[in-house]
Amino acid sequence: MADWNTRVKDEFHAKRGRGVGTWGDNLLLLTTRGAKTGQVRTTPLVYHRDGERYVIAASKGGAPTHPGWYHNLVKHREAEIEIGTEKFKVRATPIPKGPERDRLYEAHGNVYAGFHDYPKKTKRVIPVVVLERIP
Repeated sequence: MADWNTRVKDEFHAKRGRGVGTWGDNLLLLTTRGAKTGQVRTTPLVYHRDGERYVIAASKGGAPTHPGWYHNLVKHREAEIEIGTEKFKVRATPIPKGPERDRLYEAHGNVYAGFHDYPKKTKRVIPVVVLERIP
C-alpha cells in the first residue's frame, strides 16, 4: 500500500493535482497525525464538495475495518489537505451514521461510482468525514 500511495502522491504533484489516475480532479492529499504513534502521514483520497466543505469517505475499499487515517482524525481533528496546488489546514468532523452521513455518502458515490459498491463488501457502515478550512 505504501508504494501505491507514493506513486499516487508523486503523480498528484507532477500533475499539480489535476487529472490524477482514474479520479481526475477529485483527489486530495490528506495529512494527519497518527492516533497512536503521533507520526505524520499523507494519504491520497477521493473527495467531493458540499458547499464550502470537502467530504471524504472512510471506505478502505470495503474492508471490514476503518482506515488508519479515519482513526487519526477521530483523535486529532485538525489536519492538512492539498488540493491542486493549494495546501491548507482543516478541521475534521467524522459522521459515522445517520441521515447526513447517508446523504453525503450517496453524493460521494455519484463522484466516483466505486463507492456505491464498497458497502456491499462489508458489514460496517462506512463513515464520512467533513473537512472545513480553518481560517
